Amino acid sequence: MTNPTQLYDSLFNSQVMSEIFSDRATLQGMLDFEAALALAEACTSVIPQKHADAILEKCRAELFDVHALSKAAALAGNVAIPLVKALTAAVAKDDENAARHVHWGATSQDVIDTGLVLQLRQALDFFEVRLLRLAQACADHAHQHRHVMMVGRTWLQHATPITFGLKPAAWLSAIERQRARLAACRQRVLVLQFGGASGTLASLNGRGLDVANELAKQLKLDLPDMPWHTQRDNFAEVASLLSLLTGTLGKIATDISLMMQTEIGEAFEPTAEARGGSSTMPHKRNPVSCAVVLAAAARVPGLASTMNAAMAQEHERGVGGWQAEWQTLPQICQLAAGALEHTLHMVEGLEIDPVRMRANLEMTKGLVLAEAASMALAVYIGREKAHLMIEQASQRAITEKRHLRDVLASDAQVAVHMDNASLNKLFEPQNYLGMAEQFIDRVLAARKLN
Repeated sequence: MTNPTQLYDSLFNSQVMSEIFSDRATLQGMLDFEAALALAEACTSVIPQKHADAILEKCRAELFDVHALSKAAALAGNVAIPLVKALTAAVAKDDENAARHVHWGATSQDVIDTGLVLQLRQALDFFEVRLLRLAQACADHAHQHRHVMMVGRTWLQHATPITFGLKPAAWLSAIERQRARLAACRQRVLVLQFGGASGTLASLNGRGLDVANELAKQLKLDLPDMPWHTQRDNFAEVASLLSLLTGTLGKIATDISLMMQTEIGEAFEPTAEARGGSSTMPHKRNPVSCAVVLAAAARVPGLASTMNAAMAQEHERGVGGWQAEWQTLPQICQLAAGALEHTLHMVEGLEIDPVRMRANLEMTKGLVLAEAASMALAVYIGREKAHLMIEQASQRAITEKRHLRDVLASDAQVAVHMDNASLNKLFEPQNYLGMAEQFIDRVLAARKLN
């Protein structure tokens, strides 16, 4: 079935993730469930092996008309119902007796939910592989630029000196937390859904758990304690984790886009022909990947809230909440995947300008070291008095367009406690980096341990 709104797909979505959640892949996930169910029931002597083989032969998505199934789903209420009918008819053409055992003991939700779990397994593999690459790229930048001086900014204003390496180290720290969350999530999410009509597997005449165990083995999924038809926390967890992930990616994109501003010019997305330009201004180098990532960071939390809202489902089968998940979770996966690929491209190819970083650091003529001066003077006259004195000196430096060091050197109250040599040392930015290097080392060491 043709997607009528695909104009922006390549911009915001990942091609790989779009394929994972394509119509054909969705059908194949459900058909994989039906094939595995038949094999499991044959292994447990619920149905004959030859019937399972006949069913397995027809469980191929290319044999079914997606458009026809879509139209039928509009009447049936879900796509599993017409798919099972079509599968039964396909099997019946070769073996009417085998056709009687299609979908034996299952319900539509078993098919849809487990099919989605199989797709999520591929999706989580995608995120794990690319997050590992992103972590490595951040680690490389943190190590390579650990001594590159720049100004730290708070409230968008110059604060105190830092190194550029501290920024990707902070990104890395957050990414490692997301990797840990996704790894833990896999254990809860990659589980079989198989409960039959009301979650009791009553139609299998006491063989329900035997079939369920074998079905889980066939699909390489864990078997939960019981069916989870209206317990939707696992899917909501995936949505929430991907919302957290896009937030982390959004933080990276925010930092890079701000550093790309003309007035700052400290770091840049990688260049390519026709990338980041303007329809009218030939000189523009726009942060286009940052924009895509930030768009995802704005959209995914709202979609995740839909998944959370859908958790309150009725009795043993939801009315509306379950249905609300069908398009929402794939959309979340696609947007998060697109954001991750854009972030990976940005960070792996990130261009930095150490000269501009140094120039920006010195732009305010020593004001970024006002705290250092205040703390040094506080040893002699106390913190509050020193703070006030340096604040007044900073205002004079701004008004007179002088370096703060020179203003302090000419101040008799300061000269009593600090000579020119002390002031010169105090106003060397590399002398006021605190634990920046140690923090970078801690992040890099923690990653190696994991």
